[in-house]
Amino acid sequence: MRLSVLAETSEAVAATRGRLEKVRRLAELLRAVDAHERRTAVAWLSGVHPGGRLGIGAAAVRALRDAPAAPAPVLSIDEARAALDGLRAITGKGSAERRRDALAALLAKATDVEQRFLVRLLLGELRQGALEGVMADGIAAAAGVPPAAVRRAIMLAGDAAAVADAVLAEGPAGLGRFRLELYEFVRPMLASPTPDIGSAIESLGEAALEYKLDGARVQIHKGDAGTRLYSRSGRDVTDSVPEIVARIDALPASRFVLDGEVLALEPSGRPRPFQDTMRRFGRKRGIDVHADALPLSLFCFDCLHADGEDLIDRPTVERAERLAGLVPPELVVPRIVTSSVHEAERFLAAALDAGHEGVMAKALDAPYEAGNRGAAWLKVKVAHTLDLVVLAAEWGSGRRRGWLSNLHLGARDPDGGFVMLGKTFKGLTDEMLAWQTKRLAALAVATEGHVVHVRPELVVEVAFNELQASRRYPGGLALRFARVLRYRPDKRAEDADTIETVRAIAAREAMTQLA
Repeated sequence: MRLSVLAETSEAVAATRGRLEKVRRLAELLRAVDAHERRTAVAWLSGVHPGGRLGIGAAAVRALRDAPAAPAPVLSIDEARAALDGLRAITGKGSAERRRDALAALLAKATDVEQRFLVRLLLGELRQGALEGVMADGIAAAAGVPPAAVRRAIMLAGDAAAVADAVLAEGPAGLGRFRLELYEFVRPMLASPTPDIGSAIESLGEAALEYKLDGARVQIHKGDAGTRLYSRSGRDVTDSVPEIVARIDALPASRFVLDGEVLALEPSGRPRPFQDTMRRFGRKRGIDVHADALPLSLFCFDCLHADGEDLIDRPTVERAERLAGLVPPELVVPRIVTSSVHEAERFLAAALDAGHEGVMAKALDAPYEAGNRGAAWLKVKVAHTLDLVVLAAEWGSGRRRGWLSNLHLGARDPDGGFVMLGKTFKGLTDEMLAWQTKRLAALAVATEGHVVHVRPELVVEVAFNELQASRRYPGGLALRFARVLRYRPDKRAEDADTIETVRAIAAREAMTQLA
């Protein structure tokens, strides 16, 4: 297939607001693309270049934005993919210049629309709305299978392109090959915020309540090859947590996949600040001098697989029973089952008194919907908080001169892109300002006066007092008295809260004011 067809589809999807129309256009392309180009097409439309980094910097790519374009399309998807993959193979003395020349040669063969697509792909700027949820629906429509089946397969495969290739080649039978495998990371199930414990009980009825810990999410795999731990993004962190590995190795059960959190605790058992946990988390064995002075503790809360049996389709209550049979009580998050608001409020108070963030409320009959943020898991915190994405930052003045300070914050739009909700520099320590200045400079894509626009990759947890109507921002809402709590290096932009979540909070606030 001509690269121009893929590029034109990307631009058409970007210009379309309606989700159904996005899905229709994606499905139309996926039916037409050649089988050997299918994986590349799905990955590129999702803004991902398979194979990882190409060894060419953003500055070199941006310098070629205005290169002369070819008058007519000649490139196929395969030819463009081969050319880009070739950049990775260029090494040695003068490799940076030779990579730039190779990219310039590729762009010289590309039309205007193809150039725009390739440059945005390499800069991580594709905003055509083909995020994984929309892409999953597009794959399902192209193959004529239920969207839920495709999403489940992507959850287990961790790769939409592989799922598309299988289901479009083999039909529904192609989805059967995707199942939970030991040492293959499964995307974690996520929770939606709810304003208070009463709302959670009203929504779920009798529910499982658990302490909401302020730690680092881990997925634990134990099998014939020993114990491996993965972060919430799928990074292997086994060597970072030798004391956790030792605890798991000592358990009599030999094959399982568990979901949990690790965190640093005070001698009293109260949690230390999140930053302390993250300072330990990610360090390698033998390098981290803090390992003895700052040990991590493990608390498990779910079981995805046990003794050769997948449990992700089983209800919460059954998975909890299997977990209790695998690990001792001290390694399980404190938990009760209740339909009483009064009892739930007492449990929340106990969690807060112990120094934790709040509680999780989970539907008893819910399966483990990996990678999904739905209504089956609800998180209750005392203050309003959102996980938002940094879209830009402004150079500071006065004491903050020389630092990128005022952050432009956005919620994720499920149909593609991000919706700005406001700005803040409150809550930023000097240490955070220094770190974010360096990090945001590396993510910069454009400068407009004192504003530096960046690739939307950094997630920051923000507290705020309330939401107010705003004509200034496209979502019609703005954060009031927003302040930064912390950066979330354990989360991806795809894990950020959505504009739909923000609107739901605003609606509940409005109802509360009317009551």
